[in-house]
Amino acid sequence: MKLVKVKDYQEMSQKASSVLLELIAKKADPVLGLATGSTPIGMYQSLIKAYEQETVSFKHVKTFNLDEYVGLACQHPNSYHSFMNEKLFKHIDIDSGQTFIPDGTADDLVVECQKYEVQIRKAGQIDLQVLGLGLNGHIGFNEPGTSFSSRTHVINLMESTRLANARFFDSLDEVPTQAITMGINTIIESKLILLLVSGEKKAKALARLLNGEVSEEFPASILKRHPNVIIIADEAACREYGN
Repeated sequence: MKLVKVKDYQEMSQKASSVLLELIAKKADPVLGLATGSTPIGMYQSLIKAYEQETVSFKHVKTFNLDEYVGLACQHPNSYHSFMNEKLFKHIDIDSGQTFIPDGTADDLVVECQKYEVQIRKAGQIDLQVLGLGLNGHIGFNEPGTSFSSRTHVINLMESTRLANARFFDSLDEVPTQAITMGINTIIESKLILLLVSGEKKAKALARLLNGEVSEEFPASILKRHPNVIIIADEAACREYGN
């Protein structure tokens, strides 16, 4: 793992977007794995700015999102379909037919998970997967205890994860209890993984990732076994890392 320390959230976002822009510029048909939540918003804003300045086109890009809440329709304001449209897709020239997000309202969620795996395989290996780091070490919505061999699946969200996401809803009761998420093995098959970590509240999790053992009880630890991981973390997030 390569750790890139930056001053603050803004610099983290700019460096992250530069990694994506470099890949998009040099590859004819890049496949990106994207994330939601507050961490990548600045990166998406930087990508939009690059598009508005006519330095990049997304017409040849395919994207696969990590996850989606079970039970939220695509049009729901807190669905990850809505998040991606508002934070990125509607502001750039990407073909909507080349953006993939699991359907959390599918009649058969198991079949939906299998379908998503097929779509990823048909697109080819994910070239670059963007990840955030959960307070409990989750990546995607893979909670502690998730098998490292897991593929796209339905996960029961831990109370700590629901509490962390409750700020996006009117109340905790509205936060879904389940999600569809790419499995850990699906994530690890990506050629390059870009882990973004910002803020003091993530400092303990980052220190555990960098200093701790590989264990399914801390899902992000699997990244230590991947040959090509870049961590971009700001000063606040690095506060508890001793090196």
